[in-house]
Amino acid sequence: MASLPVGHPRDSAGRHPGRRRSKPPQQLESHPISLSAERKQQVVNEYATKKGDTGSPEVQIALLTERINGLTDHFKLHKSDNHSRRGLLKMVSLRRRLLDHVKEKDEGRYQKIIERLGIRR
Repeated sequence: MASLPVGHPRDSAGRHPGRRRSKPPQQLESHPISLSAERKQQVVNEYATKKGDTGSPEVQIALLTERINGLTDHFKLHKSDNHSRRGLLKMVSLRRRLLDHVKEKDEGRYQKIIERLGIRR
């Protein structure tokens, strides 16, 4: 490759550096997609059915609901994020299956969990 004139926008390998844009102020806010360790522990403690419970359907549904709500806020700002949208749909589906399982086993537990989380059916 011939030498490039001084001030040419490409580097020595012929690659263009791309446009560097600063983000608009509304995108600088933090919208976490994942849960922090502290928030996750709070949710586990709040919805645990007994001491040391981390795997009951209530806890799993509550954690999924927190993540779903975080992603919903994320999509208000990032409308074209289709990769994360697929993950959201998978989480909603998993939560629905867990809720169906709880409903099948114990209707009272099901009513209690959807009421506490504010999930509409």
